[in-house]
Amino acid sequence: MSFSSSAKSELCRIRLKESCCRLAELAAFIYLNGTILFSGNGKVRLYLTTENVAVARRMFMLIRNLYSIHPGIYVRKNRRLRKNNVYMVSVLQPDQAEKILKDAHVLYTNEVNSTDIYTGIYCRLIEKECCKRAYLRGAFLATGSISDPRRTYHLEITTRNQQYAMDLLELMQCFDMRGKSIERKGNYVVYLKESENIVYFLNVVGAHGALLELENIRVRKDMRNSINRLVNCETANLEKTVNAALRHIENIKLIDECIGLNKLSPSLREIAELRLKYTDASLKELGEMLIPPIGKSGVNHRLRKLDRIADDLRRKGEI
Repeated sequence: MSFSSSAKSELCRIRLKESCCRLAELAAFIYLNGTILFSGNGKVRLYLTTENVAVARRMFMLIRNLYSIHPGIYVRKNRRLRKNNVYMVSVLQPDQAEKILKDAHVLYTNEVNSTDIYTGIYCRLIEKECCKRAYLRGAFLATGSISDPRRTYHLEITTRNQQYAMDLLELMQCFDMRGKSIERKGNYVVYLKESENIVYFLNVVGAHGALLELENIRVRKDMRNSINRLVNCETANLEKTVNAALRHIENIKLIDECIGLNKLSPSLREIAELRLKYTDASLKELGEMLIPPIGKSGVNHRLRKLDRIADDLRRKGEI
C-alpha cells in the first residue's frame, strides 16, 4: 500500500460525532469527486467514485448516517489499467440526491428559479474549526495524494474549478499552511511542498499515524544528509591537506636541489626538515614539534615563505 493510500485508510477510521463535520467532509468529496446526472424534469442522480475501498465505505456511511438512506454501491474494473477496482456509491432517488447536493451546497436555486452549480466553498459549511478540518479531510479523500516521503515531499489536491482552488488555499491558510496552485491539463492543482506544511496538513485532518511515519522518515533523511555533508567536508579538508603537503614537499626538494637547505634561515630550515621527515603530519602537529612550539598560523607562514622561494627559483630558471 502506498503512503497516500495508507493515510486515506487511516482517515477513514476517524469517528465523527457532529453532523456538521460529517456534512462538511461529504460536501468536499462530492464537489471534487462527485458526478451529477441530470435527467428530464430537473431530476438528478448522484454518483461518487473512488479506487480506495475504505473511502467508498466512508462515503456510504456518511450518507447513510446523515440521511437515513441506503445508497447503492457497485464495483467494476478500472477501464484504463484493468487492475484496480473502482467503487461507485450512488444515490438514484432524485429527491434524495437533490437534497444531499443542496445541503452540501454543490447545487443551489438561482434568481431565475433554476438549478445551478456553486463555484466555490460555501462559507457556512466551514464556520467551525472542526468543520474546516473535516472539509480538508474530505477534499484529500476525494482527489488528494501524497508522494512517498522517502523520495520527495509533495501533497496535492486537484479540482476543475479555479475559484474552488483559491478557496481551498484560503482554507489551508487558516491553519498556517502555505499552499500554492498551478494549472495542469485543464485542472487546478493545490499543492504543498515543504515537509513542515505536509506535517501540518496531516495533523489538521487527523492522520497522526501517517504524520509520525513521515516524521521518522524525515529524521532519517536529515541524519543521513548531515552525515553525508560531514563526510564530504572531511574528505574535502583531507584532500586539501594532502595536496598542500605534497606541494610543500615538492617545493622543499626543489630548494634543496638548487641552493641547499643550509642556505635557508634556521627557522625555515627547521620547518623544511620536519616537513620532509613527517609527510603526513598536520600543520598543528608540525608546530608542536618545533622548539619552542608555534601555532598553526606560524607554521603556515613559514611554509608560504618556502613556496615563494621555490616559485622564484622556477622563474629564474635555476632548476
